[in-house]
Parts: sequence; C-alpha cells; structure tokens
Amino acid sequence: MTVKQEFIKHVKEHEGIVYKVASVYADGKEDRQDLFQEIIYQLWRSYPTFKGHSKISTWMYRVALNTSITHLKKEKRKDQQVPLDPELLNRMEDRENLEEEQLAILHAHIKKLNLIEKGIILLYLEGRSYVEIAAITGFTQTNIGTRLSRIKQKLKDQITKEHSYGI
Repeated sequence: MTVKQEFIKHVKEHEGIVYKVASVYADGKEDRQDLFQEIIYQLWRSYPTFKGHSKISTWMYRVALNTSITHLKKEKRKDQQVPLDPELLNRMEDRENLEEEQLAILHAHIKKLNLIEKGIILLYLEGRSYVEIAAITGFTQTNIGTRLSRIKQKLKDQITKEHSYGI
C-alpha cells in the first residue's frame, strides 16, 4: 500500500473527526468546507511525521484542533486549499442534512465556548478518555476532569436558560 493510499484509508476511517471539528469551529456551510479542506491538507502535510506513538485518531484530533485554532486566528489561506474527493464532500453534506434539532442546539452552545473548551468537549463527546484528551491537549488528566465538569455545567446552564425563557 502506498503512503497516499494509506493516508486516504485513515482519512476515510476517521473522517467524522475532521467533520466534527470543522462543524464546531466554523459557521456556515462554506466556512465548514474550507476548514474541512484545510484540516485534510494539514493532515497530509504532517502525515510523514506521524510515528505511531499514539492512535491515528488521537493524532488526527490534535492536528484538526490545532489547524482549527490557527485558522480562526489568521486570515484564510486560499492558496493552500487542496481539492478533495467529491464523494467525501458529498458524505459531509449528507451528515449535515441528518443533524437533529438537539444536536443543532448543543452545537450552537458549544460554539459559544472559548477555543480550549470547544476542543475538550468535542473530544469528550467523541468518547475519548481523560488520558486521551490529556494527551491531545497537553493538560493533566486532573485538569481535564475539572475543565469538563465546568464545561458541562456551563452548557447545561445555557441550554436550561434558553428553554426556560423560550429563546
């Protein structure tokens, strides 16, 4: 299997990671697609440096989160976009069309969180352990536990307040 084939296989297996990160860090369909492309590009650029010391999904999360944060801080670099397989973009659009109202509400509130909180809750919702979240973010496991507790309470308070006042 060539490096390119191996990379494509990993991306197809874990494309949900890229989609989730892009949907949390970008507003609007076009912005999500731009960020999705930028994450794939950065994954491809850094793929040769992946040594297998962690799971491929952990590494992909780290690259996706770092790319998203950088993307938000800098102007978009249109010259670095890489064309994607139309099938991959179609699957991304299909997933967007299947979002339920509850997910939309949760995502709306997650978007209101700060950059670090967004990344941590995204990893948590993906089912990552505190050990994995700590490895991806660079925080201690204890700090992750504390932060998650606060983030969950913050989201709960925001959603409860929204539904209590009928906003």
